[in-house]
Order: sequence, then C-alpha cells, then structure tokens
Amino acid sequence: MQTRKDNVVEDFHGTLVADPYRWLENSGDPEVAEWVEKQNEVTQVFLEPVETREAIQARLLELWNYPRTNLPRKFGSWYFYTHNSGLQNQPVLYRQKGLSGAPEEVLDPNKWSPDGTVAMSNFSVDEHARFLAYTVSVHGSDRQEIHIKDLDRNTNLPEVIKWCRFTSMAWVQDVGFYYSRYPQPGTVAPEDENNFCQVYWHTLGTEQEDDVLVFEMPEQKELGFSPSITFDQEYLILHVFSGTDSRNGVYYRRLGENPEFVHLFEPGEAAYHFVGNEGSTFYFATNFQAPKGRIVAVELDKPGKEHWVEVLPEQKDVISGVVYVNGCFAVSFMHNAYSLLSIYDSTGQLISNVELPTIGSVEGMWGRPDQRELFLSFTSFLHPSTIYHYDLHSMVLQPFGDMQLNFNPEDYETSQVFYPSKDGTEVSMFLVHKRGLPLDGTNPTLLYGYGGFNIPITPTFSASRLWWVEQGGVYVVVNLRGGAEYGEEWHRAGMLENKQNVFDDFMAAAQWLVDNNYTSRERLVIEGRSNGGLLVSACMVQQPELFGAVVCVVPVTDMLRFHKFTVGRYWVPEYGNAEENPEHFGFLYKYSPLHNVRPAEYPATIIVTADGDDRVVPAHAYKFAAAVQEAQRGPAPVLLRVDTKSGHGHGKPISKIVEEHADIYTFLTKVLGI
Repeated sequence: MQTRKDNVVEDFHGTLVADPYRWLENSGDPEVAEWVEKQNEVTQVFLEPVETREAIQARLLELWNYPRTNLPRKFGSWYFYTHNSGLQNQPVLYRQKGLSGAPEEVLDPNKWSPDGTVAMSNFSVDEHARFLAYTVSVHGSDRQEIHIKDLDRNTNLPEVIKWCRFTSMAWVQDVGFYYSRYPQPGTVAPEDENNFCQVYWHTLGTEQEDDVLVFEMPEQKELGFSPSITFDQEYLILHVFSGTDSRNGVYYRRLGENPEFVHLFEPGEAAYHFVGNEGSTFYFATNFQAPKGRIVAVELDKPGKEHWVEVLPEQKDVISGVVYVNGCFAVSFMHNAYSLLSIYDSTGQLISNVELPTIGSVEGMWGRPDQRELFLSFTSFLHPSTIYHYDLHSMVLQPFGDMQLNFNPEDYETSQVFYPSKDGTEVSMFLVHKRGLPLDGTNPTLLYGYGGFNIPITPTFSASRLWWVEQGGVYVVVNLRGGAEYGEEWHRAGMLENKQNVFDDFMAAAQWLVDNNYTSRERLVIEGRSNGGLLVSACMVQQPELFGAVVCVVPVTDMLRFHKFTVGRYWVPEYGNAEENPEHFGFLYKYSPLHNVRPAEYPATIIVTADGDDRVVPAHAYKFAAAVQEAQRGPAPVLLRVDTKSGHGHGKPISKIVEEHADIYTFLTKVLGI
C-alpha cells in the first residue's frame, strides 16, 4: 500500500532530514483515520481464512484460563490483593482476614465497562483499612483519576481527583493522602501538560479544588515526584525523577513540623530506593559507587556520605529488590538474569537463603517492619506467576492460593546459553522448547528482546508463548545490554551513544541460533515491544536478510522527534535529544529506524499499535509502516494492525490481548508455513 508523501524537510545542525510522512502524526485528521482504516482492511484480508485464526484464538483462550493472584498487601487486619479467575478482562480487588480467610470482593472493574477497557491501575488503603483510594484509567491511557471508597459503608466518596499519571496515594492515618498530579489541560501550553508535576494533600470529604499544594519545582518543570509515608507515619518522602533516568533524588520532611523539604539526594547522581527506617535512621538500596547495588544506613542529622553505614556491601550479583520486614532485609538478587533470595539481619549478617521453586524470577515482594511474614510473587517460563508466603521465624515458604495448570510443564525444557556479541561481550539468553528438540535447522524460532531503561528481562510465564512452543517452536529471550540484568554498567553500555551495542547483541543472538542449528534465517522471527519495538525495527533495517519475520509492537521508530510527543521527553536521559545536542543527533540519526529505511528485500513484517497509545504515540508505527511499505522490494507482506480503545498495553483486557496474539500467530503461521 502506497502512502502520500509530503515535501517536509528539517534542518538538524546543518543536516537536512526529510520527513515525508509527518502528516501521519496528526491522529485527529480524517485523512489519517481513513489511512488507518485501509491499513487495517489490508491486514485483515491477509489474515484470512478466519478458521485458522479462530482455532488459534480458541487454544489461546484455553491457555489463558488459569487463576492469577497479585501480591497481597496487609492493612489493619485485612489482606488486599487482586485476582483474576482466568478469562476476566480485568482482575478483581479482594480482601480477606488471615491467610485462610474467605475472600470478599471489594471492587470489580469488569463492571465498569461492557468491553473491559476501563481498568484499576493502582490502589492504596489507609492503615486501619477504612478507606480505599484507587486509580482508574480508560482505554489503556496513562491518564488516571483517583476515586475513594468507604469500605465500612461500601460506598464511594463523592470527590474525584483528576489529571494524574503514574501516581501513588500516601495515606496519613485515615484523614487523607498525598498524591502527585499534572496541570489541568488548558492551563499550560499543550507541550507542557506532562510537565510541572506537583504534590498535593487531599483531605477526605473535600473537593479537589480544596487540595493543598505541598511541593513543586516549576523552575525544573521536567521533574516528577512520587510521594510515600514512612511506616511509623513520621516522614513524607518524595522520590524525585528526571524522566526515566534511574538516578533519582530523595527529598523528605517530618510531618507536622517545618513544611520545607530537606534535599537528601539530588537526581542525576545514582539510584536511591528508600527501604525503611528506624526513627531517624533511613535505609536505602543504592548503586552509588556500587553498580550492582548495596544497602546503606543514613542518619538524618548526619546525612553526609562520610557518615553512611554500609549494611550490605555490593555483592557479585545485582540487587533487584529489597524489603524491610520484621527488622530484617529480604533481598532478591539477579544471578545471570534469574532470581536468588536471601534474608539478612539489620547488621547485614546472612540469616538464610530461601530456596525458590525453580530457576525463575521474583517479580515483587511485600512485607512490614513489624511483622514476620513476607509475600513474594514468583514465576518462570513454565511456572505461572504464583504468590508465596514466607515466615521469617519458621523459614517456611508456601503458596498463597491455588495454582492450576492446563498444560504439562514436564513436556518442555528451559536452558540458558552464553554467546559472544560483535565486540566479544558475553551475553546470555534463555531457550524454551519441547523436550528432545531436533537441532536440524528447521524449528520456527521466536527471538524476543528489550534492552533498555535499566529493565531486566528475566524468566516469566506467558500463556501466549506457550502456544508457540506447543506448535514445536523455540522461544528465546536474550538479556541485552541496556537492561538491569548485570547492574548499572550493563545498563549504560546500551544507552545513549552505546545503543548500537543493543542491536549488535540481538543480531549476534539471531546468528548464533542459525549457526547452532536451532533454526534457519527463513524460520527465525524477531519480536519486540515499545523500546523492544525500536530494537527489532532497527535490526530489520540494518540486517534484513537475517530474519524471516518481524513482529514490531508499539514501537519507537522516529528517534529525532520522539521527545515531542506526550511523555516522550521522559526518555531523553536514555536516548538523547537530537534537536538540542549535535552529538546526540549524530548517533540517533545513524540508527533511527525510520530514517534508515532503504529500498531492500525486507522480511515479512507486522507492525502493531493502538490508536489510544499516549505513551508511545501510534505515529511512530504509522510512519515506519509507510516507509517500509514504500521501500519493500521483495514479495513479503508489510502489514499494520491498529487496535482501538486501547493504549500502550497497561490495563488491556484479556479479550484484546488474546485477539492481538491470535492475529500475530495467524500472521506467523501463514508467512512461515507452520
């Protein structure tokens, strides 16, 4: 499908750059809507016959139909957690008394919309479990509204708090809470609606216009703030962020005293995660002068680094999570991209190593300083996310809730291999497939990667991936530079001017799979989402002959203009800014997928996005699809699939998730001949 091209040229530091598809950035333009509709029609025609898709979708529904419980949190005498019975579009919020108490439904977001596209994105309960504050997002948007429910009366309070994104609610007793928000649209320039973050105090029973401004830094409008209250209800803490830069700051003030905040740490130096406190002794997990992390104690009256007490020194493995529980530190480590869990006392002495069910990932932990129980969420490629309860006295780990499987994990195996990247760096990857896989070079193989934003890609369960290996496919996850698998140095080796390392790591993984007879170029699929969409789109334009098919989901592809849309400016610390910095322009222009599309024989490609994505705007996918379709010199299809009433992925109902994967797998079975 050919797309209209305009004569748009922009000067970047003396280099003229054409942008012929810029008109596709205007998603509200009827011409763009018509173009999207035609693209979807072409895609749907290609995905026929319907019978194939229906069979794939039916099996995906079977695989998704298993109970899933999220990490419990205890407030008062109640445990609160979300649970999905299997095929519910949205998980339901429950509470129960005691580990074996009867669950009581608190909120069911499935009742909020007939198509399941309205979601609860976060919740917080006051210490006495009287009031619940929860955030609501619509159609996958990052925009949130805070609602409040009186749990005793089972009624919602009338006030609704608007203009929030990624907010948390920090309760002070049952009086009210602190939260962060952004300007009301229309009160600032459109490009600043995601700037000027502020922290407010909300008193229950009052309207939002009566909320009290607690903190702002308009002189640094791009900073964001996340409020929390210490367990003893003595201090208000702000984690301060500059976009997605993991090197955050920490400000605090004592409640009921001087309203001025103490700037304990400024953003841009290192990562500081508040773990807990004993009075004025604050505990932090930090990578300051410790790329793999350590735990330090900071006395508020002597906060200088020369006075820090190192509780747990940097280890050989990366600290991925810390919880202060029962006066101890529960620490999850990443060892070669999978989790280990250990318990240390308040002085850093090892108490125990917790034996986890298998090689997998601790997705999250929760505990309280005054109680001896720790909850953790654990998963692996063949082990659905399961909640475990660990008693720090008995040292017994046991499941919380039931786990049901609709497949036999013994039919499959997981292995980990290490291979050299282009520059000789050793990179790890996991391979999942049926037992006894023949290494004859014919296996359809799906290679997945991300490589960015200090995010680790570790073993996790996916019902949709299980469908792939059921068909005899190989599912491969690679631990690229740019992630957090091996600490901050590993992250920085894949960001800014080092981003090409990520692509080289990924292409080297693809070549290793071919060289070692797991698959062939014609049977090799690469898939990435968001920053991973940048990954696969960059690789396909750099080395199109290496891949048989590409699945590119909600991608970032225009590296010269990404910062101009919605929250794109948050990514400048990771990617750079081509507009303001000539050096950044140099390396961004060199790999920007959109700007490196050339006439070539490209592999079969499906680009997936959503018209409501307000994190990575769909223009990235639109412009890239138009460019590759125009440049395609081979017979393989280049398709665009645009979903409606959904966003970047957050809060997406199960029905839409299954439909999307059914379309992707229908595409792959057709182009690979599976």
